[in-house]
Amino acid sequence: MNRINLTLQSLREKRRKALVTYIVSGDPSPGATVAAMHALVDAGADIIELGVPFSDPMAEGPVIQRGHERALAQGASLRKTLAYVSEFRARDANTPVVLMGYANPVERMGYKHFAQLAKEAGVDGLLTVDLPLEEGGELDTCLQEAGLENIFLVAPTTSSARIKDICEAARGFVYCVSFKGVTGADRLDVEAIAENLAGVKSVAKTPVLVGFGIKDAASAKQIGKLSDGVVVGSALVNAMAQNSGNLDAIIHALASIIQPMRHALDELVEISL
Repeated sequence: MNRINLTLQSLREKRRKALVTYIVSGDPSPGATVAAMHALVDAGADIIELGVPFSDPMAEGPVIQRGHERALAQGASLRKTLAYVSEFRARDANTPVVLMGYANPVERMGYKHFAQLAKEAGVDGLLTVDLPLEEGGELDTCLQEAGLENIFLVAPTTSSARIKDICEAARGFVYCVSFKGVTGADRLDVEAIAENLAGVKSVAKTPVLVGFGIKDAASAKQIGKLSDGVVVGSALVNAMAQNSGNLDAIIHALASIIQPMRHALDELVEISL
């Protein structure tokens, strides 16, 4: 079984919420990525989402856009991202790694070639932000053949019919966007999120995780009550940028964000018992 499914199944059996952490590959420096991945796991992350740098990251807010720009300026690429995953696997054989990015780099590499290289590196899933469900059949086939999960986004503007189609196709988990707009905004409407999640969870065949706007323990706990887990990204990318050039400071900053989130989410286990 894929590491994503094993991890989420184990969490569900323990009534724990998944904590997914996003950083940009190669940001703020090539040497920071693998160390940051290990630091996130040590601090309590269940799944690592590694952003593949792209020149036009349309779904991202300013913080993550700048992360992409910094990484690209230092030569980051899809191939180097796969190399980071392979290096990470030398010490960690169990933590799921999901690549999150845009279609162009994967198309340029070739779907089948990408899927094979990703499998060899130790990648577990792919979330392609700008590839519509209707246009992703070839990629999905290649991912399935390699044993990789194809993860999809659901937005507040997604129609009920389309949510059903996405949930039918999704593997691993469904990534539910908490609000209209780009990553990093600060306007969580818990009632609106709860309403949207109810519709998604009623047809989902996989766990439903929520991202965008989750930045601290309080917001993680709010959304964790409603979902199977949360995704945090902009807060981590910002912390890494603020401590650029000092790896020890980066690791400390990541732990200071993730450890309180992990504790807050684990408190929900006690509530549910």
